[in-house]
Amino acid sequence: MTDQTAADHSDDQNIQIRLASRPKGRPSAENFTITAAPVPSPGDGQVLIRTQYLSLDPYMRGRMSDAPSYAPPTEVGAVMVGGTVGEVVASRAAGLSAGDVVLAYTGWQKYGVQRAGAVRKLNPAAAPVTTALGVLGMPGFTAYAGLTQIGKPQPGETVVVAAASGPVGATTGQLAKIFGARAIGVAGGPEKVAYLKEIGFDAAIDHRSPDFKAQLAAAAPDGVDVYFENVGAHVWDAVFPLLNDFARIPVCGLIGHYNATELPAGPDRTPVLMSAILRKRLTLRGFIQTEFVADLMGEFLERATGWVHDGSLRYKEHVVDGLENAPEAFIGMLDGTNFGKLLIRVS
Repeated sequence: MTDQTAADHSDDQNIQIRLASRPKGRPSAENFTITAAPVPSPGDGQVLIRTQYLSLDPYMRGRMSDAPSYAPPTEVGAVMVGGTVGEVVASRAAGLSAGDVVLAYTGWQKYGVQRAGAVRKLNPAAAPVTTALGVLGMPGFTAYAGLTQIGKPQPGETVVVAAASGPVGATTGQLAKIFGARAIGVAGGPEKVAYLKEIGFDAAIDHRSPDFKAQLAAAAPDGVDVYFENVGAHVWDAVFPLLNDFARIPVCGLIGHYNATELPAGPDRTPVLMSAILRKRLTLRGFIQTEFVADLMGEFLERATGWVHDGSLRYKEHVVDGLENAPEAFIGMLDGTNFGKLLIRVS
């Protein structure tokens, strides 16, 4: 077991971004606070990690709320949660040494301590380390698990993907193509639509277009067999009438509703949805990627790494410099301003 200390970092500070208050609706800068703390020291079986990249993801909005969810909320005053890639600067664990680069979950801070068993050592020669937070990480695995375990597209079927230019959506559409299906992507703005066509989507539609519903119907003349749901809102309204008998809907996210403070106006449409589920024999299933990790992660990493290397699975990253810019970047992501996997370059 190695026994290295962080003495050479004793004059450094651990910059942290904490949850200052719970947002009401759209988050604002006032919901975050930037603080300084001493650099922690690892205990037995632990490593001290200096963050290189922080991943920003939509699920974090849910953690800022104390509403019932699949995971406990971030406590007010606590460091914001998040996946990270960083360098081990001190180790008291066998198998990990200073200089190793690891995938961890140290959150919105410059330094963090983790159990050795909770991190994964990365090989920078195999793939850029940032991919461990994107196409070869949680977002990519989310796409793979939801599509293979719930969507189950068959050759020739039509798959529609919401938020298709994001890291989950872009991976989902490309996987659909790899599996022999037809992929239609929905994104916001002409630049994102052009990107989807560039990476192989059969059709791409701007959900901000005034005739979005008509464009989507024209792109799916044979209906929709799989709808990978990341958004909800008006995108769901456009897809819903196009669903074929036995269509499968993996519900991955509902970013169009995350900032809502009340139910949408209008009549209760639950009976219409339930009737369609019955008549069309739809499969509508929410999922959290962690439920599939034990059985599927090894298979995913092996297959997806090969697809990245041969160019059949492409990815785009949106990198913002400076941990202090994480709140602004995060709020912008919820508004759809990012283009690709959103990362904060910390150090």
